[in-house]
Amino acid sequence: MFGFYRVAAAAPQLEIGDPAFNAEEIKKLILSAEERNCRVVVFPELALTGYTCGDLFNSATLLNQAELALYDIRNFSAGKGVTIVLGSPLVHKGRLYNCAVVIQNGFIHGVIPKSYLPVYREFYEPRWFTSGLNTDGMIEFSQNQPVPFGDKIIFKIDEFLIFGVELCEDLWAIVPPSSYHAAAGATLILNASASNELVSKADYRRTLVSSHSARAVAAYAYASSGVFESSTDTLYSGHLMISENGVIFNENSRFQRVSELITADIDCERLSYIRRTETSYSQVEIPPEYRTILLENQLCSDDNVVDRFFDKHPFVPSNESEKSEHCSEIFNIQKHALATRMQHTGIKKAVIGISGGLDSTLALLVTAETFKLLNIPPANIITVTMPGFGTTSRTLTNALDLIQFLGTSLRKIDITDVCIQHFNDIGHNPDVFDVTYENVQARERTQILMDIANKESALVIGTGDLSEIALGWSTYNGDHMSSYAVNCSVPKTLIRYLIHWVASTSDSELQKILEDIIDTPVSPELLPKSDDGRITQKTEDILGPYELHDFFLYHMIKYGAEPEKILFMATKAFDTQYKPEFITTCLKTFIRRFFTNQFKRSCIPDGPKVGTISLSPRGDWRMPSDASFKNWINKL
Repeated sequence: MFGFYRVAAAAPQLEIGDPAFNAEEIKKLILSAEERNCRVVVFPELALTGYTCGDLFNSATLLNQAELALYDIRNFSAGKGVTIVLGSPLVHKGRLYNCAVVIQNGFIHGVIPKSYLPVYREFYEPRWFTSGLNTDGMIEFSQNQPVPFGDKIIFKIDEFLIFGVELCEDLWAIVPPSSYHAAAGATLILNASASNELVSKADYRRTLVSSHSARAVAAYAYASSGVFESSTDTLYSGHLMISENGVIFNENSRFQRVSELITADIDCERLSYIRRTETSYSQVEIPPEYRTILLENQLCSDDNVVDRFFDKHPFVPSNESEKSEHCSEIFNIQKHALATRMQHTGIKKAVIGISGGLDSTLALLVTAETFKLLNIPPANIITVTMPGFGTTSRTLTNALDLIQFLGTSLRKIDITDVCIQHFNDIGHNPDVFDVTYENVQARERTQILMDIANKESALVIGTGDLSEIALGWSTYNGDHMSSYAVNCSVPKTLIRYLIHWVASTSDSELQKILEDIIDTPVSPELLPKSDDGRITQKTEDILGPYELHDFFLYHMIKYGAEPEKILFMATKAFDTQYKPEFITTCLKTFIRRFFTNQFKRSCIPDGPKVGTISLSPRGDWRMPSDASFKNWINKL
């Protein structure tokens, strides 16, 4: 559903050298995987016999019993909705191979031999097995039709779920076979492993899995042998992991003395999009010798269930322990970008309009830090408050208090009279509170800032944020324009988070100012305030919550998600907060405004990219201003 697939990694109980017993334990986990709606499950290396059989691998009795157990599991899989990847020894052309066998719906579909055989310290695999590196062809069975055999095979279930298989040491190689699997199109890598435990080895193994999934832009499911392997000289822990593009989605607690299965819902559609748009994946040569085996696209009993966490605020760092580091990094990018522009131009003054809202507050804080960096006195920051028809005492007081605390220069210019004069000049009735009424004020404020900048030889610092840029929530050639826009790739949810971080690390006076700014409703304050002096024009009452729009923006731009998928994820993320009908309405608003306001983004000022998403027409986002949005809206 929507490119999500549930995959599993399993570690069964086993008895060394008893394939029949092991097959029964494996079948229990296959049933469990099917009950949990898994599409694919991977078992450990040599799971049918046990990895630690030693010279018993040369026994015809063990090999014959392993083959019979394999047929038993093959037959058991008939009618099941899960694809099975299982480790077993197999004889091929007079040689013994350490293999992963792919089974689905009563058939064996392919066999992948291990490429890299460890022969160091406690490992002696070449004593029994032959490397499967660069093998190709078909393998014959006594009770099965011949199937593809080799190290360059991938298996395709549908457009997005394509998997490749490697075994244990293959991952530790300089160039793992899964690198080629990914280059050939696999979005999921399965590793049937038998990695013993040593102090800190689990940390290294975890790093290997997560980093390789990131490099391959793939999901990676890893299943290793458990504690029931022989402990003659080593111990195995049954380490299970599932990673997606560098992030461990699920991991077990090792050393379990029972059979265990973990699952994760991976997003293969997202991985495909990232490969097309964000990496050099498309420049990697497709290995010509690869074979793609088509498998049945068997839907699970409840394929619509997705057990996956969707972060409500994907732009906001989720790791609280790293909060300070993330915020400091964002501030560093913003202030050093502005510092470079100021040094390049030789300008030592800045002009910034301060409203007492979130955006101008962050822009002023960044500008103040930039001037500290450049050893320029804060008085060279000309902060301008321009109260108008909708300005409230709360926002004005917060603006003035912040200016005083930072020690910047203050200019207070009331724009009401000049706007009334302009209404008269253009023949607009000032009692009609329409877009003309609002935009006259925004353009007047921008004109004041630009003219002061000319007079003072200063840069106008833009305050508009990424959320407003996406929605077109700005006045063209009004607050839409500046000399340098420090907030242009910082969305509203992240701005609130950044200011909260500054407040939490500041003295009580500044903290009090910033916390009240955070608690003030978001508003351009362009419509007259209420009789009791309160804000009447609340942006989120008009557009919908910014946290929803930021969620939509992230998944549409970052991963190219279709509207119905975005709606599905948003409904799960905000399950107890907003009704599905409300989320749908907001998403339609976002799509309509995003498309119809591209013309504003086509000529936005320079500004630094701080996160993974930017809408700069010179960098990340190139879109025609007259593109139709009907195919997106019609999907909802």
